[in-house]
Amino acid sequence: MKAITTVACKLQVDKNISAEIDETLFMFAAACEWVNANTPKDLTNKTKMQKLVYNQVREQFGLSANLAIQALRRVCSNRKTVKQKNRNLRKFSPTSATYDARIFSFRESDWSISIKLLKNRVKIPLHIGNYQRGILKGQDPKAATLVKRRNGDYYIHINLEHDVPDRFTTKKVLGCDLGRVDICHTSEGDKWDGQKLKAKRNHYAWLRLILQKKASSGTRSSRRRCRQLLQRLSGKEKRFQQHVNHVISRRLVDKAATNGQAIAIEDLTGIRERTNQKPRSKTERRHSNNWSFYMLRQFLTYKCVLKSVPLILVNPAYTSVSCHKCLHIGNRNGKSFRCINPECLNRCDPDYQGALNIAALGRSINTPGGSGLACRVSFGVREYIQLNLFADGCGLGGFPHEQPVQDGDNLGLLKTSSSSIRPAV
Repeated sequence: MKAITTVACKLQVDKNISAEIDETLFMFAAACEWVNANTPKDLTNKTKMQKLVYNQVREQFGLSANLAIQALRRVCSNRKTVKQKNRNLRKFSPTSATYDARIFSFRESDWSISIKLLKNRVKIPLHIGNYQRGILKGQDPKAATLVKRRNGDYYIHINLEHDVPDRFTTKKVLGCDLGRVDICHTSEGDKWDGQKLKAKRNHYAWLRLILQKKASSGTRSSRRRCRQLLQRLSGKEKRFQQHVNHVISRRLVDKAATNGQAIAIEDLTGIRERTNQKPRSKTERRHSNNWSFYMLRQFLTYKCVLKSVPLILVNPAYTSVSCHKCLHIGNRNGKSFRCINPECLNRCDPDYQGALNIAALGRSINTPGGSGLACRVSFGVREYIQLNLFADGCGLGGFPHEQPVQDGDNLGLLKTSSSSIRPAV
């Protein structure tokens, strides 16, 4: 099994090379724009597109043969992505160009790269540290992406292939509940508090607010100084968040690999769009939109591939409000949960409980009967239907349930009267 990772390396360029790189990126983006505008909108096959416009792209934009092919591939891949995500295709910006082994090479002897630009093939030294050198040592990369960042620096993103074993099969699952109060809470009791991250975000938000106000008023020197400070602050919050997510994902994957466990997390796709429709304060909206759960999911995804750890995505519905012992929906208030089943009356941390339910869903995700933990809420008759995880009619903690509904679908449906529980929100 092949896995691909990317290492970003800064380039040492002079003014002449930087001007030629800018010209190459501009023509590459212009070629992508022209191809997108002059080919059928539903065309995503690279071979068919190459037959239509390959010669015109080379003549009009002066790209080499391989760079022209890379421009066609980028248009095709972007069209497939926007079609899959049901979005509009954005304008191609002159910020990156794709390279393969024909127009890119890496030399470990002097830590440099050779790439084909618009007119010449140039050799550029890498400005990297021991971390990047350790990753690149002994590697023979075949593809890379030339990138110009917002601050004007040039980077080469080198793709490295790794041979990894196939994912192992296991019945042991480590459930992970993601949130804002606790960034991650596992089914084994480990948790990472999000208060330090929240304080850091509030600090940077306050700094930006003060500096932006001063940058729009005051003397000329004070405005210039505030703009310089804002530029220095740019990206600090993002890098701090990336570090936190890297640490959490690394510890989770290492623990799962050591114990032979799979990792189960919630599939939170679309949660930001749903929550933004609700009326909230500006501060609450900022806190919600800054929640980087998808970044943590991406880090977990590629780290699990490298360690051959299975990663399972489960439905997050009702995982934090369903009792992990009897599977009844209870009452949650902040960081406290109370089960209203008179035979259970369980009290616990809702994030820990959610992690236990996610782990249970992960263990049974591939069973013929489905995941076994779901709720069907009918507000008309105020009945709450729950699925049992086990065929013997007992919940996770061994508490017996009521009798299955006779007119159900024979999947162990359990009915709880509306007088004993409240609807989940």
